[in-house]
Amino acid sequence: MERTVLDTPLGPLAIETDTASLLAVRFDPGPTPAAPGPLARRAASVLAAYFAGDLEAPAGLPVALDGTAFRRRVWAALRAIPPGSTASYRDVAERIGAPRAVRAVGSANAANPVAVVVPCHRVVRADGTLGGYAAGTPRKRWLLDHEAVRAGVGGPVHGPSPDDTPAPPPWRR
Repeated sequence: MERTVLDTPLGPLAIETDTASLLAVRFDPGPTPAAPGPLARRAASVLAAYFAGDLEAPAGLPVALDGTAFRRRVWAALRAIPPGSTASYRDVAERIGAPRAVRAVGSANAANPVAVVVPCHRVVRADGTLGGYAAGTPRKRWLLDHEAVRAGVGGPVHGPSPDDTPAPPPWRR
């Protein structure tokens, strides 16, 4: 396994890869290895570009997701949500053909091992409020605001209270 840590505006971001795919991206870095491998370095460069404003950069990173078939379907649907857009848990459930599995979509979202690249931060509650985020709601708000500004859908869309401020409409810019 290859590993590196990227400094971001949201704090250190740990990146773990094998020789072919991303395995994990998370905001709890732990120790940094002395010499990351080529894919870990490439992923760090791509994620640095995302934080600098290239919202499409992570789309090309190869990801190996270890999970149930249902979770992999959810994670694939998350990657289809365009930067600067959001979707509700219900929208994702409907998109994968399981409209009654809203809670299971939430569970899969919470278990996402590859933050930012598999953009679980783009999933909000049906009423447009942010809901939770494994890396903390303030980070979720920052990521959504970063994408809204860079995608040209306006200024920041989320105020100081993370749970009562509506997000943009689902899958719309």
